[in-house]
Amino acid sequence: MGGSQLLSPPPKLLGSLLFLLWLQEFYKLDNVLLHSFALVNQQNEEKENTFMVAASPNSAPQPFLPLLAPSPMGTPFFHNSTPKLSGRCALNFTSVDSLMRTTAVDCWTSFAPFLANVICCPQFQATLTILIGQSSKETGLLALDSTHSKYCLSDIQQILGSRGGSSDLQEICSIHSSNLTRGSCPVYDINGFESVVDSSKLLSACGKVDPVTECCSQICQNAVLEAANKLALRNGELMTSFSIGNSLIEHSSKIDSCRSIVLRWISTRLNTASAKQFLRRLSNCNVNRVCPLDFPDTKAVAGNCGNMIKNNTACCHSMENYASHLQKQSFITNLQALGCASLLGLKLQEMNVSTNIYGLCQITLKDFSLQVGTQESGCLLPSLPSDATFDLSSGISFTCDLNDNIAAPWPSASQISSSSCNKSVNFPALPAATSSQFGKIIT
Repeated sequence: MGGSQLLSPPPKLLGSLLFLLWLQEFYKLDNVLLHSFALVNQQNEEKENTFMVAASPNSAPQPFLPLLAPSPMGTPFFHNSTPKLSGRCALNFTSVDSLMRTTAVDCWTSFAPFLANVICCPQFQATLTILIGQSSKETGLLALDSTHSKYCLSDIQQILGSRGGSSDLQEICSIHSSNLTRGSCPVYDINGFESVVDSSKLLSACGKVDPVTECCSQICQNAVLEAANKLALRNGELMTSFSIGNSLIEHSSKIDSCRSIVLRWISTRLNTASAKQFLRRLSNCNVNRVCPLDFPDTKAVAGNCGNMIKNNTACCHSMENYASHLQKQSFITNLQALGCASLLGLKLQEMNVSTNIYGLCQITLKDFSLQVGTQESGCLLPSLPSDATFDLSSGISFTCDLNDNIAAPWPSASQISSSSCNKSVNFPALPAATSSQFGKIIT
């Protein structure tokens, strides 16, 4: 019996071994598990291209097609088990089964930490919002109490874990049971909500969120904020010139809590697919606005590249070594890469690095995202919301804009913001959706 067990390792152990092998490829930079890419068909390309954020390309580089090592296995590890539920959560998981499956794949065990900022956590948060919104149709409440929120969050984690999702989602995405409650919002029942908020105005602004213009126009976001303010002030707690310190912080906390209530209410008025689309598009406005990378100390780069560069080779070696630390953190979007490049450039300029070392050292946008293997196969994710997919024969896939061998823009002295809403900013050629390819990865 012992020999049989050794020859047939349990599925959980097999998954762990595969994950360790996968990590080894990232950090040793030897072979890769990313085993194939395929161009999306022209119809999908044209469809995606209509939603790309407007930009002013300076060049149009050819699609980059990496030659990658074949996968060591032909069939991906499929994880599916029976979740151990508490029996004390009244949320209707069956009604959003498809959503839960999508979330489990988006937060797949091996990739959750690397896709957390862009795909996994926004999808996980959307799932929680929709689940509570759906339950309100029966309970009339847009929040769970503190006791049931603990059981429900545990059950959600169990279900996602049974389908391959990471068991550390709460930590990875900083989600707590309190996020499922009303927080400090004074209004959390549907009748109370609709007596305070102009429902028709809110739905008109958020029923269909424009994927391209919303992040700049903020039509829906402003409507949500207005509704949240009305809920927060429901008890007549009007802000005065004396409302400072703790009172101001308390009011801000109420706004945040009430914003969650507003999003849950909107999700009750949309079908699951539309609610997910609405929530993901709103979250992506915040995602693309911030660079998620942690920048190590730049003293070494500044020392070799500051003032008048004496040795180009030493400068570039230092810059490339610095970039290697960024490439081990996470996958980021096209717009995040632009923001990160600008932020790092400004940091270096403050340390007397006046030369465009991005151009000198051939630093590209993909150098700010997670790298795979020794070949140039950095993946910049689309700036619009996307999901990973699972296929029994090919494994986990997610769309990468691989036409990304584009020079990182060195910020000018007069540059204030790299925001896509700043019309004066002349972006370099963004990785076009028409060059998107699917990276199929064995887990």
